[in-house]
Amino acid sequence: MDPKPREVTDLLTSNQKEVNGILTHTLKTVPRDGGFRAYAVVVGSFLTNGLLFGVINSYSVIYTELVRQLKDGQVQNPESRASLVGALSMGTTFLLSPISGVLTGLMGLRLTAVLGGTIATAALLITSFVVNHINALYFTYGIMYGLGASFAYTPSLAILGHYFKKYLGLANGFVTIGSSIFTVFMPIIMDVMIKNYGLPWMFRLLALFTCGIAFCGLLFNPTPLTVAEKPVREDNGVKSILKTVIDVEIWKNKKYTAWALCMPVALFGYFVPYVYIKSYIERNFVEVTNKNLPLQCIAVTSGVGRLMFGFLADKPGMDRILLQQISFYVIGTLTIILPFVQSFPLLVAISLGMGLFDGAFIALIGPIAFQLVGSDHAAQAIGCMLGLAAFPLSIGPPVAGYLYNVNNTFTLPFVLAGISPLIGATLMFLVRLYRSSHQENEPNTNGHVMSLGTVHVGECFNIYNYGTIKVYVK
Repeated sequence: MDPKPREVTDLLTSNQKEVNGILTHTLKTVPRDGGFRAYAVVVGSFLTNGLLFGVINSYSVIYTELVRQLKDGQVQNPESRASLVGALSMGTTFLLSPISGVLTGLMGLRLTAVLGGTIATAALLITSFVVNHINALYFTYGIMYGLGASFAYTPSLAILGHYFKKYLGLANGFVTIGSSIFTVFMPIIMDVMIKNYGLPWMFRLLALFTCGIAFCGLLFNPTPLTVAEKPVREDNGVKSILKTVIDVEIWKNKKYTAWALCMPVALFGYFVPYVYIKSYIERNFVEVTNKNLPLQCIAVTSGVGRLMFGFLADKPGMDRILLQQISFYVIGTLTIILPFVQSFPLLVAISLGMGLFDGAFIALIGPIAFQLVGSDHAAQAIGCMLGLAAFPLSIGPPVAGYLYNVNNTFTLPFVLAGISPLIGATLMFLVRLYRSSHQENEPNTNGHVMSLGTVHVGECFNIYNYGTIKVYVK
């Protein structure tokens, strides 16, 4: 061991050095939690989330029109078939998130997001020409749009860790509020377009909006993060490349594995209210004029919840996983109560509560991933978790539609949709059975080692060993 500390500038570079044939990674600068570039990234991520999920969350408007078309064409099981189109878009968005995470390793966050925005725009444009063919919609709106949304969504969350440390939760909350704000006015625009111009021109307008996602992706230029990586032997073989691109380390983290496996259970019924709440109101509250109001209420309070719980997630000592469990318990309980409500004002109040804690669940995904696996692994950690959740998200609405066709009531579909978050939240207690990883035991904020961010030239340092790397900390 060299008894003399190296220059502090070594700690602030992003270059690799070769020692005895082994590539070692030097430390890099930490996020600054501010600055023009950081705020530009937040705005780009905000718009990306808003444009993507404003469309997906407002699917009940499209669903109602598709059911009408299918009934006019005397197609069997119109509710189930129409719901599958929207469920595929949500499910594909999550299912392909692991691939999105891999692409960020190959192409970078920026290029992956631009590609996603381009594919999503093309999908909506093509959809506008096949609105009368339900089987084609499964591919264009369900799979192709979901593919583009997936490639754009994961980078929009992962990029935040490159610019924020102390306020990562708040930044994540502000970004995810985009989908809430867009979900408030998107159903109104979609309704007006359908009534005046029909489904084809509505999809063309959505395609025009969605092309902005590609431009937002241009902002996602990562900055070097503070890391103390293990040495990597220089090996150009396929196995070495795969290990670099596909992050297997996250699955060695038992706390992350437990959390990622519990989330699909909790999300089985998540998309059901978004698909069926308008049809439920049309059936049970015929006299109501604004049938999009509950969906808009969910969107508004979801935005409030994302900011509020994002702020709470940044508080020292705050148990983010417990906050997410509480959100699932509340969402599940309110979803079960929903079909038994006879008063429209009470239905609106329940929608407000569902939205508030829906915002909590969404705002905590990024901070929990950063906490469990650190900033280097966050992109693929988020992508893999969402990928696991894809199947239950996709199958939930069609199952609910089938149950409605059989029983001619929304009671059983909503009750089952509410039970799944309760079970998932309970299973998440398994996360507490495992010891914290080394990453979490270090003094850190959101997966970033704090002590390495306070390096100043000319100061004295103590010597610590991380594998074969010497790290000097004051």
